[in-house]
Amino acid sequence: MTRSYLPGILAMAATVLASNILVQFLFGQWLTWGAFTYPIAFLVTDLMNRLYGAQAARKVVLAGFVTGVICSLIGTQVILQGDGYSYPAVTLRVAIASGAAFLAAQLMDVAIFDKLRGGAWWRAPLASTLVGSSLDTAIFFSVAFSGAFTFLEPGNDVSWANETLPLLGMGPIVPLWVSLGLADWLVKLSLALLALVPFRMIVSKAVAARSLA
Repeated sequence: MTRSYLPGILAMAATVLASNILVQFLFGQWLTWGAFTYPIAFLVTDLMNRLYGAQAARKVVLAGFVTGVICSLIGTQVILQGDGYSYPAVTLRVAIASGAAFLAAQLMDVAIFDKLRGGAWWRAPLASTLVGSSLDTAIFFSVAFSGAFTFLEPGNDVSWANETLPLLGMGPIVPLWVSLGLADWLVKLSLALLALVPFRMIVSKAVAARSLA
């Protein structure tokens, strides 16, 4: 059965790797391209949970976490050049925030999905992804950029992320990182709804294949 987990493990690792690369490239003012690939991780987790159970889903989550840690370790050693200054591609705070957010959110997703698996086909993947995505966004952006977590890496200047601006350019005045987090969260929610389509198709196809085996 472990061999059956391999596609899920590879898909999760590829998603995490791609997201770690694409997060370096901006998409508009509030997002990066990684915002559009990272939510696929929730789809992979939910598919494994539905087809093979919670234990299999947790193994896939662990594979994604290990991949993320490796990417972060490499990123801390990559030095980028700015306008007269240099900086690491991944700071310690971002690495901690990324790992903590991924692990907490994905395990929450697994637990909620498992609890709701007996209901309507869409309820477990939708509810688990919505809650998991919200937790992921809250942990990552607060730990990575909020002034409250400066103690994690005192030498990392995140004053730029705490500059106050209108929320998404048109709302109340908030720190920049709040707008970044909200934009990311809205993308996750939208993709959670869209992900129901491939989820339904893949599960139906897998169930049909099993019945013929």
